[in-house]
Amino acid sequence: MRSISELMSLKGRVALVTGGAGHIGRAIAHTYAELGAAVVVLDRTGSAAESVAQKLTETYGVLATALHIDLADEASVRKVPQRVVETCGRLDIVVNNAAFVGTDGLEGWTAPVEDQSIETWRQALEVNLTAPFLLVQQAIPFLKASGKGAVINVGSIYGVLGPDWRLYDDATVAGTPAAYGASKGGLMQMTRWLATALAPHVRVNGIVPGGVERNTPEEFRRKYVSRTPLNRMAREEDMKGIAAFLASDLSAYITGQCIMVDGGWSAW
Repeated sequence: MRSISELMSLKGRVALVTGGAGHIGRAIAHTYAELGAAVVVLDRTGSAAESVAQKLTETYGVLATALHIDLADEASVRKVPQRVVETCGRLDIVVNNAAFVGTDGLEGWTAPVEDQSIETWRQALEVNLTAPFLLVQQAIPFLKASGKGAVINVGSIYGVLGPDWRLYDDATVAGTPAAYGASKGGLMQMTRWLATALAPHVRVNGIVPGGVERNTPEEFRRKYVSRTPLNRMAREEDMKGIAAFLASDLSAYITGQCIMVDGGWSAW
């Protein structure tokens, strides 16, 4: 029987993390590098993907590289898994973390529902849902060849639950739009669908974060915390354990699960 440290090790594996220069993506990338994996940090042009990859190599001594990709560009997304294999030799772990979020400043995004743009809706579904499906689809041969293939889709509590609009009534924080919730909900159902379709060769699971504290206005934070059994908002660090668990052999008999990391928000 293997030890916990042996089950947790990712040495010899290659992980692709989309949105890897963002807050949660960066935490996940550091987690995998610390566990010994080579990491490909995928993010859009103008992001800090290069500096994140450099930091991973400097800190953990692993191979790390950056890919600048527009996830709305189908042709570019199709080529990603092959590019990872050409650079790193294999592909074992795919983390679909990138998404349009509340801070993206898109026209007709964080607006009253009557004013939410259909064009922006389409863009959000393309990046948040279609690109993850296409990326996994193109990665299937490599994930199967791995023998340890794992897909991890990062969702949101608002892909599982409706938003509590009482949190947003003072307008200090904008609520998430319908397209965000719909795309994240679709991502979690896609997780279950792919888990059965790709079994037994590839495991597919989801992480469902609660609200993450990040320069959060005090009034919003107070109201959010009052609704959370663990009496605080999430931190990026809270995603590291579940990311390690789902990518490694610690979860070798787990697939099709969407695990809430929300401080108990969904337990009321």
